[in-house]
Amino acid sequence: MSRMLYQLARRSREAGELAVSHGTPRRAAKLAVVVGTLLVVINQWEAVTGTASMDWLKVVLTYCVPYLVATYTSVSKDLHSRRQTVAAELEVYGKVRNSEV
Repeated sequence: MSRMLYQLARRSREAGELAVSHGTPRRAAKLAVVVGTLLVVINQWEAVTGTASMDWLKVVLTYCVPYLVATYTSVSKDLHSRRQTVAAELEVYGKVRNSEV
């Protein structure tokens, strides 16, 4: 049980580090600006044209959702790549060690 908790904590820490580094926030922000702006225009068209009032909570959430989705996707991809790299290294180095014996 403690081993599972340790692995979960390690993965969570690794995911957190990836979410705030390696260019992830910048890429996610760029995507959120483009997608969020498009969605605001679609969802708040009456407010954009001046026939209704702007719902600012919806505007903020409209930008947050694509940011979070892009961050999740980037972190997920990076974690998957790391796992594949580790597995490939274990396979290569395991074969080298077995052939040395």
